[in-house]
Amino acid sequence: MERRQRGVSAGLLLLLYQISQVGLQNIPSVTLGVLVLNIFLFLNPWRPLSEVCLSVNEAVHRKNWQRLLLAPFHHADDWHLYYNMISMLWKGIMLERKLKSTWFAYIIAVFSVLIGVVYMVVELLLVIILDDPSYEMNCGVGFSGVLFALKVLNNHYNPGRVSNVLGLPISSKYACWVELVAIHLISPG
Repeated sequence: MERRQRGVSAGLLLLLYQISQVGLQNIPSVTLGVLVLNIFLFLNPWRPLSEVCLSVNEAVHRKNWQRLLLAPFHHADDWHLYYNMISMLWKGIMLERKLKSTWFAYIIAVFSVLIGVVYMVVELLLVIILDDPSYEMNCGVGFSGVLFALKVLNNHYNPGRVSNVLGLPISSKYACWVELVAIHLISPG
């Protein structure tokens, strides 16, 4: 995993602009905290991406379990950060207001670790099913898995809505799954 450029960039500037348009006073505290933490770690990463990304090889075989905590809060580049944090902004505003801050913070903490565990289980299953040990080496970072879980939760609390996925109206109940397939087809990495 290559080191991304640090510093102010187009994606980061656009993210800060979007946050300013919403207004800090309109962003619930946990959501704002998650945004600030992700932006801070993008500008001041604790370690290089190759030392925080989550893989079966690093976490399971080398017992480097801290990656479960670090990987979700690091991003490959400014656009990765932008898309994830814009998604967090909207999901956080809706869900934190509905669930209240303490419960929402708990959900974020649990999802942040649980998504990494699920990722490693899927990678291990791919190793076994496809008999391809290269899946143990796949290394990922970012908040996307947590956002996917939040989207499922949001759809549960706000049923009956219709989402637009690639120009097609899809029931929100199924939209997150269609989006997951679409994202994989558009950007498999």
